[in-house]
Amino acid sequence: MSLLRTKPGFLLLEDGTLFRGTLEHEDGLPSVAEVVFTTNMSGYQEVFTDPSYRGQIVVMTAPMIGNYGANDEDPESEKAQVAGVIVKELSGSYSNWRAGEGLGGYLQRSRIPVLVNVDTRRLTRHLRTVGVLRGVIGAGAEPDAAAKSALEACPSMAGLDLATVVSTKERYAWGPATAKRHIVAYDFGIKHNILRLFEQHGCRTTVVPSKTSAEDVLALKPDGVFLSNGPGDPEAVTYAPGAVRKIADAGIPIFGICLGHQIIGLTFGAKTFKLPYGHRGGNHPVKELATGKVLITSQNHGFAVEGSEDGIKGAPDLVVTNVNLNDGSVEGLRHKSKPIFAVQYHPEAAPGPHDARGLFDDFMKAVGGPKA
Repeated sequence: MSLLRTKPGFLLLEDGTLFRGTLEHEDGLPSVAEVVFTTNMSGYQEVFTDPSYRGQIVVMTAPMIGNYGANDEDPESEKAQVAGVIVKELSGSYSNWRAGEGLGGYLQRSRIPVLVNVDTRRLTRHLRTVGVLRGVIGAGAEPDAAAKSALEACPSMAGLDLATVVSTKERYAWGPATAKRHIVAYDFGIKHNILRLFEQHGCRTTVVPSKTSAEDVLALKPDGVFLSNGPGDPEAVTYAPGAVRKIADAGIPIFGICLGHQIIGLTFGAKTFKLPYGHRGGNHPVKELATGKVLITSQNHGFAVEGSEDGIKGAPDLVVTNVNLNDGSVEGLRHKSKPIFAVQYHPEAAPGPHDARGLFDDFMKAVGGPKA
């Protein structure tokens, strides 16, 4: 257990609202970023290492986290991606046979500031009421001039291309080289569990940087192309739609999730918008329009494709397949004539429910049987 828990700290939001707490450690301060909340009750290590959370301070709505520690198997990327963590209570002890250390120690090694003893219920209700806000985590009982200056300099998430920041810089392979199916995955912030699931479905995956040209992708002779999740504003990823259009015109099956879903929408004429406080957590209900079936899904996004179950304005070639039952937003789409589909939620669900994992089977059917 950290000896610094009695040291005061704060979260100051851009609207002037102040939340006081205590600091687990002082590394990485001050930390400024967009402040969001997630309703996940477990899977905190996957949350903190998800590249889609890059540039965000994450509020955990569950009252206590850390009781099963941290391990080397659950991370969704090579390092912690969040800008800060805010909790009501961080467990000082842990018990799990896979754990190698406490969560507090893991975050300190990663230089991720942690503010504890915060009234996270009040903070979450505030963000739900006024929308997500930029904030700064700092040391002391009151914000000083440096913290306020850092907050004022923090850019808005709108207009930020963070996919380029988190993307791999070099192409790499995942899965056995002898696999018959070959998937090329655009890394806009890809999670490891997506790659694990492709491997389980008999695929080898070539992961490429976000700005890889369509010509370079097609030269790899993929059976299918995957567009990954990722952080930031989808309309700032200006280089992606042109490449996706050329790959689509070549007749290659395409599957997108999260940011990849938004990019497919933009490719075929849709627009995107920023949600008031986003969808983040493992309990979001999504309706399949064709069947009426309701899936409980894992989600992590702050932007969405403009449209409704009646269609997507400006994108006549796209059909809406899924909608969010909480706010009616578009959660899935497919192309009318090409083997292209996408969902806003996370079928790989790490963390979260597995209701939507069948979408990987659907993609395999579009890709076709194992190639000789």
